[in-house]
Amino acid sequence: QVQLVESGGGLVQAGGSLRLSCAASGLTFSRSVMGWFRQAPGKEREFVAAMNWSGGSTKYADSVKGRFTISRDNGKNTVYLQMNSLEPEDTAVYYCAADPGSLFSRTGIYEYDYWGQGTQVTVSS
Repeated sequence: QVQLVESGGGLVQAGGSLRLSCAASGLTFSRSVMGWFRQAPGKEREFVAAMNWSGGSTKYADSVKGRFTISRDNGKNTVYLQMNSLEPEDTAVYYCAADPGSLFSRTGIYEYDYWGQGTQVTVSS
C-alpha cells in the first residue's frame, strides 16, 4: 500500500530554518505530483507547495513564496520542503501528499489521493 512518511519537524525560533522530508513507497513516485500542506490549530488544512515529476510545474502559496522551497529526488522517492525565515504564523502540522498520474502541480486538497501522518512545526517568537 502507499505510504508517505514525513520527518524533520520540530521547534525553531523565528527567523530560523527547517527542512522537511517525505519518503514515499507503494506508488510510482516519479509520475506523481507531490505536495505539502499544513494545518494550524483551529484552521483548515491549506496548500503550501507542490511539484510535478520533472520540477517543471511548481506552485507555492503566496504566504511562503520566497521563503520555502520544494524539491524532490526521484531516485530516493523523497520530496523535501526547505523552510527559511520561519515565522510564528508558520506553526502547524505539515502534511505530505501525493497526486499520482497528474502532469501539473495542483493546489486543491481533494486533488491528492494519499497523505502522510504529518509532522509538527512550531516557530517561537
